[in-house]
Amino acid sequence: MKKWNGYQKGVNLGGWLSQAELTEEHCGSFITRGDIEDIRDMGFDHVRLPIDYDLVQNKDGSFIEEGFGYIDRCLEWCGELGLNMILDLHKTAGFSFDVGEAETGFFRSETLISRFIELWSRFAERYGKFGGRLAFELLNEVVDEADNDPWMKIAERTVKEIRRYAPDIKILIGGYMNNSVTTVSRIAPPFDENIIYNFHCYEPLLFTHQGAYWIKGMPEDFRMKYPISKSEFMEKSDSIAAVIEKFADKIPDGGFSAEYFEALFADALKTAEERNVMLYCGEYGVIELAEPESAINWYRDIHSVLEKYGIGRALWCYKGKDFGLSDGMLSGIKNEIIR
Repeated sequence: MKKWNGYQKGVNLGGWLSQAELTEEHCGSFITRGDIEDIRDMGFDHVRLPIDYDLVQNKDGSFIEEGFGYIDRCLEWCGELGLNMILDLHKTAGFSFDVGEAETGFFRSETLISRFIELWSRFAERYGKFGGRLAFELLNEVVDEADNDPWMKIAERTVKEIRRYAPDIKILIGGYMNNSVTTVSRIAPPFDENIIYNFHCYEPLLFTHQGAYWIKGMPEDFRMKYPISKSEFMEKSDSIAAVIEKFADKIPDGGFSAEYFEALFADALKTAEERNVMLYCGEYGVIELAEPESAINWYRDIHSVLEKYGIGRALWCYKGKDFGLSDGMLSGIKNEIIR
């Protein structure tokens, strides 16, 4: 499988220009040049920058120049410090993976689709010249299967528009079920040779999101170790039936190990090989509530498979959002995670 050089070991800048109150005070201070230096010094080769559309685009579709300035700043810092960057549209008008955002209607509204394409046209016109160290991620985590086919049609239209300004820039596209690795085969055949298939991996969710207050049905006092036997895992899963374990069939009889991720990734790897396209894992990580030793074990297993197949990835996340590498409860083991 082809390997995406320069985007092998990254980290997300979540909570800066997305999933936050986008005030001048916050946007101007949450991430600084010093943070980008820290990321470089930890050995990462790129950052993934999630942004929300309302940083740069009003409800009527007009643009907010000040919002583009924060993206400009991050791109400049990355250039100065030798890091590559992915520009990820985390929320668009009419859609967010987070139902709390109350964005609806995108996939079947020509008005909202046109606004989305116009936004990406502006990004391409402004940033297309940086294609040697920048990639575009069209949209974060489509959720429903019913939206997958409409999304692929929108993605194709958007890629055609981007190519007017940036003929060679890499463009990332993910499938439904929140960019699940198991839905990679449902991504449209690559529109050109510079398309990358994107997935996220937080499996098993019961471990990586244990106690997460935003997961419906997840008890805040729920805890789990890793690795764990298959039988014990299923017992814990049954105890909180509101959180569905989708991939129990991938768990080896002997319990969790790197073999679990081998099984989980198998179909995506087969698809990538058949279509001669690169795979990239845009998000993966463990909530800071997890036991540190268990978190290290999980990272060791998933990294062994990502490394084996040369899959580039970006850890969720550098700072805050209950997963912070630099400032969360797992920051004490960040060197082990990085290693």
